[in-house]
Amino acid sequence: MSQVETYASVWDAIADTPEQAANLRARAELMRQIAALVEKQAWTQLEAARRCGVTQPRINDLLRGRVSRFSLDALVNISTALGCRVRVELEAA
Repeated sequence: MSQVETYASVWDAIADTPEQAANLRARAELMRQIAALVEKQAWTQLEAARRCGVTQPRINDLLRGRVSRFSLDALVNISTALGCRVRVELEAA
């Protein structure tokens, strides 16, 4: 009989380490918030790219949730270009 593994999140399931999972979670959350802002403003991908200082294909990757294509650094830069402040909180695991 095989044992079924369970995980706290999808990120924990696909990451090799807790550190990688935390990084994936942070990137995914930033991407979600940036995408929500783009949607709220009803910007086209081209307009969003111009405002973010990136290319339209890069915005497309962001809006499609392609987490592996973005570093935390790049997402902080995009957020700042949109006039947002990124705040980081730590909590006990």
